[in-house]
Amino acid sequence: MTSTTPLPSGEELRTSLARDGFVRISNAIPHKDLRDFREAATRATSRARAGQWPYVRTVPKQFPPWPVSEAASHGIWGVQHVLHPDMPDPDRRVFAESYFSETMITAVTALLQCSQEDLVMELYNMLVRPPQDFALRWHRDDIPPSASPKEEEERLQHPMLHAQWNLALYSDSSLIVVPGSHARARTDMERTADPYEDDMPGQTVVKMAAGDLVFYNNNILHRGVYDSKTERMTLHGTIGLTAVDPARARNILQHGIREWAERCDFSDLPDSDMAVLAQGMQRRLIAMGTGGDVGFSQPD
Repeated sequence: MTSTTPLPSGEELRTSLARDGFVRISNAIPHKDLRDFREAATRATSRARAGQWPYVRTVPKQFPPWPVSEAASHGIWGVQHVLHPDMPDPDRRVFAESYFSETMITAVTALLQCSQEDLVMELYNMLVRPPQDFALRWHRDDIPPSASPKEEEERLQHPMLHAQWNLALYSDSSLIVVPGSHARARTDMERTADPYEDDMPGQTVVKMAAGDLVFYNNNILHRGVYDSKTERMTLHGTIGLTAVDPARARNILQHGIREWAERCDFSDLPDSDMAVLAQGMQRRLIAMGTGGDVGFSQPD
């Protein structure tokens, strides 16, 4: 996956992310490559809907853990762990090639102002069309709604130790954000609003064309609104830095990734440089996951 459109400069990416809390890169997946991605995504989604893939996000639950036993009766809105060693090939390899691609790594190192040797493999999932219309409540990924304004301000001052993104395989307008809210505590209105408020002051719908890549601060005030009549397959991932704090480790490890990370084999990636990069990021993830139970970031 190499974008045919020149990437914005690192300064442009960082400025937009710092100001707005999100930044869009158009045509990160060239249109000629979309077919391969869509075919892999369709197969993975079909397996998950048929109960042949146990790692899913079940409707209507917003945060982990997601009970796979409810997938058949309630449906799914996400396919988890697309880098898992049990994901059949060629699908696993297609997903891995996007995760460790030159476009992705160039953008992430620019945003985090780091070298490739600092990067940690984290999450790679896929958000898909649910069987019925479904919405998430307003939230920040790692700051609970019960946090006081002072607690929010303290947490939001922590430096960015990861990059988080959505990579759309079809047009996607599901992500709704309040620009700038990643840098401040919630207003009184935001704090007391209905969790599913459809008209939050200042909200913006992040519109993505197929192939677009959007990075966003995971503690921006945001929600997802999913239309059951519109196809959706959006790869949703994170890459981290070695200098993690306990909150970041919890946000990643709560998804169960350390249970299978050691079994990953990236030796079949297209070139040796990508394979070496992937293996180094894998080792740093395993090192992060050697502690005890981290719990969950959010109540659900």
